[in-house]
Amino acid sequence: MLELKNPHSVLAALENRPEDVVEIRLSPGISRGAWMTVANLADKHNIPVVQSRSVKQGGRRSPKNPNIEGRRTATAIGKVKPKPSLPPEQLFSQVQGNSKSLWLALDSVQDPHNVGAILRTAAFFGVSGIVLTKDRSAPMNSTVYDVASGGAEYVPFTLQTNLVQTLKIAKSAGLWVLGTSEHAEEDVSEIDKDRAWLLVLGNEEKGLRSLTLKNCDYTCKFSPRGEVKSLNVSVAAGVMMSEFS
Repeated sequence: MLELKNPHSVLAALENRPEDVVEIRLSPGISRGAWMTVANLADKHNIPVVQSRSVKQGGRRSPKNPNIEGRRTATAIGKVKPKPSLPPEQLFSQVQGNSKSLWLALDSVQDPHNVGAILRTAAFFGVSGIVLTKDRSAPMNSTVYDVASGGAEYVPFTLQTNLVQTLKIAKSAGLWVLGTSEHAEEDVSEIDKDRAWLLVLGNEEKGLRSLTLKNCDYTCKFSPRGEVKSLNVSVAAGVMMSEFS
């Protein structure tokens, strides 16, 4: 069960799959704003909205008075079932030949904040779907959903152990697989954008695995304009998505 603290993540779940929202818990200090919008919509779907007690923030002692613990603060949580992973064949069922479209695959991205940020950006740019890996990768936990700020509800995904096999399924469906690597010879500006592309992004430290690279149709890089030669993977993903939008 996910315990979401971002009201926009909970609201997106309510709008897309209210049957998977189990409960909304509000503290007495919350009386307006996004959480009240969540509570009102939950009430319309007959989802329990519980007024919970305030909780202590951080549990640290006050620096002015060590006998007083951290102040109490308003909190809220939405209890939501995880969104189910789709079979890859279903994820790629909407590929239409050489029509321009963009899909993503993440090869062992380990930081849940990066995965969440990529999902949020993917929803912004209208990415058609995303492949996530199970091994040595961030789980689809509450942090991912909260950082995605609703993006996880709008971008369908498949969670797979064998990325190479999934890339083969994508190719069979009509996608061209484009790997990203700082060692690639071509810049992304040289890539024909008028195709159905599956853009593959690698691990924060090691990039794409060698077997993943071997199964890409093309590889490209985003050439640095300044002295810093690399980008955080979620930032790189955003730049790449912008190139294909």
